[in-house]
Amino acid sequence: MDEDPKPAVEPLPSDGCIHVDDPRALTSQSPERRRASVAQQSTIPIREHCRPPAPTVADAWVSEREDFPVHMVKPGGDEPFLDRPHRNSKRAQLPSRHDALLPLRQPRDLHPQPGVSELSHDMSWISSDTPLVLPSECGSGEAGALLGSGRMANDTISFARGAPSADILPRDAVREAAAIALAEDWEKALSYGTGIGHPGLCQWIAERHGGLDAGQVMVANGSLEAGWMLFDHLLEAGDRVVVEQPTYDRTLLMLQRLGVELVPVPLEDDGLDVAALEAALAQGPIKLAHVIPNFHNPAGCTLSAEKRVRLVELAAEHDFWIFEDDPYRELPFEGAALETMFSMDKADRVIHASSFSKTVSPGVRVGYLAGPGAEIAALAKRANETYISPNMLAESVVLELCRSGALDDNIEFVKGALQARRDALVEALAEQIPEAEFVVPGGGYFLWLDLAAGTDTSALLAEAKGEAVAFVAGPDFMIEGGTNSLRLSFASVPPERIPEGVARIARALDRSRETAKIEAG
Repeated sequence: MDEDPKPAVEPLPSDGCIHVDDPRALTSQSPERRRASVAQQSTIPIREHCRPPAPTVADAWVSEREDFPVHMVKPGGDEPFLDRPHRNSKRAQLPSRHDALLPLRQPRDLHPQPGVSELSHDMSWISSDTPLVLPSECGSGEAGALLGSGRMANDTISFARGAPSADILPRDAVREAAAIALAEDWEKALSYGTGIGHPGLCQWIAERHGGLDAGQVMVANGSLEAGWMLFDHLLEAGDRVVVEQPTYDRTLLMLQRLGVELVPVPLEDDGLDVAALEAALAQGPIKLAHVIPNFHNPAGCTLSAEKRVRLVELAAEHDFWIFEDDPYRELPFEGAALETMFSMDKADRVIHASSFSKTVSPGVRVGYLAGPGAEIAALAKRANETYISPNMLAESVVLELCRSGALDDNIEFVKGALQARRDALVEALAEQIPEAEFVVPGGGYFLWLDLAAGTDTSALLAEAKGEAVAFVAGPDFMIEGGTNSLRLSFASVPPERIPEGVARIARALDRSRETAKIEAG
């Protein structure tokens, strides 16, 4: 007997909207109607007369940080650990874009002004990694300061977020990879895995690192999660742990929670001060040294080849772990990246971490660890006991990007875009804040600068809210000191917006010094 014919799909109203008077109506519609609506229009608009009022700065605050600021109690002291000469004379010429590179990718059909918060645009465009903080949650901190500023949030230029602006995210490549992953790898992508993550991605990473055994690799939900598991696995309260100064603020937070003794070691133009590390070793055993070797966050510097060799030697001699935290290695602006300490290690004392957040997008949340097989196996067991497996769907998509060559294409595109932003920032600083001293980063996302002695960058940040410009003050990355330093992320601001952003900081700097003079009497 023939099946009853399927009912015809009811056409959408002429305005392309689903008009919902009862909130239950949308979910009670037939699947055919819902599919038709999606096929006809990728989003379901709300009729203008029932659209809620456009959000304002009083309704919500789009955080400009890659995460919420970390507030830590720090001992006194106002002298920065870094004292570097100006490197403006060594900056590269502004590069021309190569025709072979991929075109800039525009988000959806919206075209917000690059480098500007999208808060005034359709709220559905806010990405899933952008936390919303209501005014009641802001208090007197960074978000609260902008809420009280004269400018609207949609005019803010943010050098604070350690994330790329939307125009350089590989939307089309990820969409294609996701379709292929769900067509060809759907069983693994949609099922539980094990603590190591997607075995195919582990194998690809092993090959990327010069032919490791796949058992030396585990994939996690971002390298930050992987680092936390590693710290919890290796460290106990009271262990002495070397941290660079400055260093990534989340590292400081995680280590403080574990109750370890932090041993600060300053950075130089070419990375960790090895002599200071040797002095720390002379004072007692070290359990682990956390090192960001390439295009440091926040300092922008790169650990020299000679220092890498010496650190690996010291780890073998003194039996401590090196955690080589290396998410920016694939983003050098000129030449090839230096050899990893992990590849130099013959004593099984180095564990390497990296991430696809910088080479694909932050939203994929895929990072990994590579290290001695026994330690990776123990960490994978811990991961399996904690969450069974990481996100297999995201890892399947990333694996397809890796295998197809789309990852390498995107890396080349992103490097070109980031280099143009770096050069625009260096030029703007030289012209508008000539007192700034910094190392010109050879890749990555960040530039760390020191202002004249006596400058308070936390006070400057508060003043900068009135100019609708954001950055991160130096003390956030220090155990102590850093009061006249700040970090600028050039990844989040397209080059044409950077001069205006720096001009706003310069105006805020002038005002903050005038205010300080008045208050001093």
